[in-house]
Amino acid sequence: MQTYQGSCHCGACRFEVEMNLDHVRSCDCSVCRRRGGLMHRVPFAALRLFTPMEDLTIYEWRSKTARDYFCPRCGVLSFRKPSKLSAREVALGMQTFEGWAVNVRCLEGVVLAEIPIRHISGSEL
Repeated sequence: MQTYQGSCHCGACRFEVEMNLDHVRSCDCSVCRRRGGLMHRVPFAALRLFTPMEDLTIYEWRSKTARDYFCPRCGVLSFRKPSKLSAREVALGMQTFEGWAVNVRCLEGVVLAEIPIRHISGSEL
């Protein structure tokens, strides 16, 4: 496990996360495709915020079970709470996840070219 320091573009949202960064997830749904985030999932306890949650902007879409946390100044998505599984996802055998998805592009000292990418077909779910 390694601890990474993270922030949005302007630095108003600051955090650290402890994780084994062995891959990133790239989703092709309409939102993820446009924002270009590369996400890695961690348990709730692995993310430590230095910015109060109430200082961030929340975006909810589709199922209203996911929450995307943005900096209200620069608009960068630093982390999100993934949505609960749909009935179709459960039927496909997908595993339930409780925790955060951190935008690895917001972490200091990460060389993205060295990290394997797992492609997620969110547009099909």
